[in-house]
Amino acid sequence: MSNPAVTVIGLGEMGRALADALITAGHRTTVWNRSASKADDLVARGAVRARTVEEAVLASPLILVCLLDHDVSDAVLRPVADALRGRTLVNLTNGTPAQARTAEAWATGHGVAYLDGGIMAIPSTVATPQAFVLYSGQQEHFDAHRQTFEALGAAKYLGADAGIAALYDLALLSAMDLMFDGFFHSVAMATSHEEGSAAGFTELLVPWLTNMAQVLPAFAADVDSDAEPVVVQGLDVVLAGARNMAQASRDAGVRADYFDHSAAALEKQLAEGLSTYTAPEAVRRLRTAS
Repeated sequence: MSNPAVTVIGLGEMGRALADALITAGHRTTVWNRSASKADDLVARGAVRARTVEEAVLASPLILVCLLDHDVSDAVLRPVADALRGRTLVNLTNGTPAQARTAEAWATGHGVAYLDGGIMAIPSTVATPQAFVLYSGQQEHFDAHRQTFEALGAAKYLGADAGIAALYDLALLSAMDLMFDGFFHSVAMATSHEEGSAAGFTELLVPWLTNMAQVLPAFAADVDSDAEPVVVQGLDVVLAGARNMAQASRDAGVRADYFDHSAAALEKQLAEGLSTYTAPEAVRRLRTAS
């Protein structure tokens, strides 16, 4: 194995997928997990099982951490600060931008090169063309290990602010969560009909959402531009749709909270004298919402 040695701390489903990808790419991979048995399959594939966190850290110049949350990663890493000195720590644990910046400050204070990251994949898609991983922190740290990072998925460097990877990670996850909520809501409506089925409805939903996703770059361009928005809808039309979706939901025995809230917000905008619905205005109101 001529590729650089890497240590993976944390062997949940995602941590095991990361370690497996590194082994496949030819890296000498050292692994540690509180429950040592989770490393068994990886060791059978060639990984080295560390007995302690310190042993795991000392085994490699690059340490990837993938644990439950930042409280857990802090508890695991702080006792081995001296062993981390002079190494690169990449924290792929899900957390907030503030936690990422705090972790970077701690690491820098102990002579540790730090990057924060967000894994935009599920374990089964790690190291496939569908996967990408976000990184933020000092670019020199990213550049030094980019080739290794590419073994996990496309490596996306976002900037020197250590918190931006966490921000984008959680923003992307929020879009996913809202999409899933929308899916469950729509299926609840469609299957309220005695002839409705989730599978049959989803055959219609997937191409519809795929088609509608094509408008997102146009919305984004409007948000970024100082010019008049290109994509404009009548606010009265959008309000009528929200009211209808709310009523149809109630008629189907499905909660209509989201659409009731949406309709109330749109009614307020009409009362304020607005007549159009645009992406910049929608984003602005979300930023100023109390």
